[in-house]
Amino acid sequence: MINIACFHLYNDYSGSPKVLRNVLEGLLDREYAINIITSDTNGVLDELKGNDHIRYEYFHYSPCENKIVWALSLIYAQICLFFKALKYKSCPVFYINTIMPMGAALAGKLLGKRIIYHYHENAFIKSTFYRFLYKVMLLIADEIICVSNYQRSFLPHGHNISVVYNALPTSFIKKLAPDVKKAYIRNNILMVSSLVLYKGPIEFITLATKVKQYNFTLVLNETKESIDRFIEKHNIKLPKNLCIYPRQTEISSFYNAASILLNLSDRRKFIETFGMTALEGMSAGLPVIVPPVGGIAELVKDNVNGYKIDVQELDTIAQKIDYMLQDYRVYHRLAEGALSTASLYSNKKMCDEIAERINRNLE
Repeated sequence: MINIACFHLYNDYSGSPKVLRNVLEGLLDREYAINIITSDTNGVLDELKGNDHIRYEYFHYSPCENKIVWALSLIYAQICLFFKALKYKSCPVFYINTIMPMGAALAGKLLGKRIIYHYHENAFIKSTFYRFLYKVMLLIADEIICVSNYQRSFLPHGHNISVVYNALPTSFIKKLAPDVKKAYIRNNILMVSSLVLYKGPIEFITLATKVKQYNFTLVLNETKESIDRFIEKHNIKLPKNLCIYPRQTEISSFYNAASILLNLSDRRKFIETFGMTALEGMSAGLPVIVPPVGGIAELVKDNVNGYKIDVQELDTIAQKIDYMLQDYRVYHRLAEGALSTASLYSNKKMCDEIAERINRNLE
C-alpha cells in the first residue's frame, strides 16, 4: 500500500479542494493510504471521512478581508504546515494541492521527500506573493501537474511538468438529471461563484436586472452574513427575478433546476485556469457562457456547447441567453453538445494519470 501525505491550505467548497477530493477518492479506490492535512473549516475534503485508509489532521486558517489579520493567519498556517509535515517521515510522497501550502513543501524537501505540486492557479496574474510562491514551487517540485494547456504555457519547458485535466467524481454525476426539454422551459440562469468582485457577482445581478423575463440563481461560496454585508457595502438593489444562496454542501440540485450556466470572471483581473463550474454545468446538460480566455475557454466551442463572451459585453451575453431560450432547436443542439463535451472529462482517466505520476516518483 502506497502511503502519501496531502496538503491543502483552505478547505472550503471552491474548485481546488473539490478537485483534490476527487483525486483522493480515486486514490483510495486504488488502495492508497492517505494523510490529509488541511484547515479546520468543514469543507469538501471532509466528505471522505469514514474510509479506513484516510487520516485527517487539522490546523486553523480562515482568510478575511483585513489584510493584516489575513497575513498573520497565513503565516501561522504555514508554520503549522511545516511542523505537521515533519511528522510524516514514513510518507515517500508529499502531494501539495495549489501553491499555497509552502510550509509543507519546504518540510518535505528538508526530509528528502518527492514533492508533487497540483498547480491550480496562474501566479502571473495575481500578486507578487503568488509569484514568489510560484518560484518556490519551481525550486522544490519534483513534479508539477497543470490543469490546462493555458496554465502550462506560462511554465518553463521541462519533463516534470504535465497537463491533467480536472474531472468530476462519478458520485456527483449520478446526482445530475439532464433533461433538455425540462431545462429549456425552466428559464433559469445559474452562476456558482466565490464572493469576490473579479468573479462577476455584481455583473450577474446587473444581468438579471437587464433580462427580467428569466429567473436568475446565484450560489456564492460564502456565509449569508458575508453576502448581506457585501450587498450593503456595494449598495446593491436586488431584482425580484434573482435568488441568492449562501455556501452549499450539495450543489447538484441547483444544476438540475437550471437552464444555462454562466461564468462571468473578469479577465482583466482574473483568468480561470480551468473552470469546474462550467464542467459541472455541462455534465448536467446546460449550455454555458464563459470568458474567452484561460483554461475555461478550452472547454467551450462557440455555437457547439455554449459561447465565449467577455463579461464587459453584458448586452451580448443577454442577447445570447435570449437566443438560446427562444429557440428550442438551438437550445437542444447546445445542450447535447455540452453533454458530449462533459463525457470527455473522465474522473477515472484523471485519477489514473495522477496515480501514474505518483508511482513514477516512487521508482
